Amino acid sequence: MKVNFILYVGDQAKSRDFYAAALGLAPRLDVPGMTEFELAPGCVLGLMPEKGIKRLLPAMPDPVAGAGIPRAEVYLTVPEPGASHARALAAGARELSPLEPRGWGDKAAYSLDPDGHVLAFAAPL
Repeated sequence: MKVNFILYVGDQAKSRDFYAAALGLAPRLDVPGMTEFELAPGCVLGLMPEKGIKRLLPAMPDPVAGAGIPRAEVYLTVPEPGASHARALAAGARELSPLEPRGWGDKAAYSLDPDGHVLAFAAPL
């Protein structure tokens, strides 16, 4: 099974640059209308311009109307969540919560990407 998670973004190039810096990864695909980062074998994070999804699903509400409203969370379990969180902040994320132990058994840090999606970096306690 292959899993793709796609975030709708206002500016594909800006979001590509942010996620490349935050994830420390180069995109595996970067063409007009879609950028993809392979997070793990068979697991891809995609970035699609909001205008693209509006063309595909014209009867649905326009995602532009949700700008600034958290619409999704990307929760990534990584070896060094503090370092990953710091990269995201340096790339332009806004911190929501620093790295700290969470009640579900992880230590996690939270931020917002430039489009308002919640981005978490975590590791088991």
